[in-house]
Amino acid sequence: MTRSKEFDEREVLLKAMHLFWEKGYEKTSLQDLVTHMGIHRRSLYDTFGDKHSLFVKTMEQYDIQTNATIKAEVSRGRTAKQAIRFIFDYLIEVNDDRPLGCLFVNSATELGLRDPEVREMTNEGFNNEEKILVSLIQKGQQSGEIQSDKDTKILAASLQTTMIGLRVLARTFTDKKRLHQVADASIAILDV
Repeated sequence: MTRSKEFDEREVLLKAMHLFWEKGYEKTSLQDLVTHMGIHRRSLYDTFGDKHSLFVKTMEQYDIQTNATIKAEVSRGRTAKQAIRFIFDYLIEVNDDRPLGCLFVNSATELGLRDPEVREMTNEGFNNEEKILVSLIQKGQQSGEIQSDKDTKILAASLQTTMIGLRVLARTFTDKKRLHQVADASIAILDV
């Protein structure tokens, strides 16, 4: 007879995600995961597979969670520039119990060169983020809010590069006023 799980799979996955996000893949041991998730080692293996499989699942969960939040907020009747401003503010003004920075950016810098699966996931995440920015810029160009004589993909890539930089700085640099100034300068490239 199979034993039923004595834990909420999503809840323990979120705990693992936060631990990987805070410590990184290499510095998170299996014992750290077992302790932090509050489950037995056997349950971890039976439910999530090995450490790498668990890590990949946490990245998938992070991607779903982040995209849902950003897409929901961006679609709340904001103008294109207001939506882009929201995304920058969201990256800077993290006020909950989340670790600093971004799990995807952290993972790309830690593992991207040597782990093809992580590289593919982070590249896909960055590409999806850029598509959101391209769509917002096109919306702003159609409404006359954003310069229409500039290439939307170049503008989106420039904004995204700043966003990635802000997520790196957010881990070590706590002057939010300065981070907002950097965001302002980046968003200014959209001015008509």
